[in-house]
Amino acid sequence: MSQEIAVIGSPDFTTGFRLAGVRKFQNVPEDEKTEQLDEAVEETLADDDVGIIVMHDDDVEHLSRQVRQSVETSIEPTLVTLGGGAGAGGLRDQIKRAIGIDLMEEDED
Repeated sequence: MSQEIAVIGSPDFTTGFRLAGVRKFQNVPEDEKTEQLDEAVEETLADDDVGIIVMHDDDVEHLSRQVRQSVETSIEPTLVTLGGGAGAGGLRDQIKRAIGIDLMEEDED
């Protein structure tokens, strides 16, 4: 059974992923993050079809301590954050942690 990628965030953030074919998403408008973001993350964590959750780095700061700890320590699904100056190196490390191998490792042939 293959698992899907889910994206959580503002409609501006999720739109690009949806256009790229991501079917699971939670739109949380900027002005409602404090009230709705925890619930959106908890619902997505409970979805057995989701293997990776993508969020903007800034949105993680809006989560309650309990939900943030749950999502940051979750192995499956794994949280991948974008933005916040993490850069390609940060994303590379997160993907490596999520799946256990370095997809961008260069062959030494």
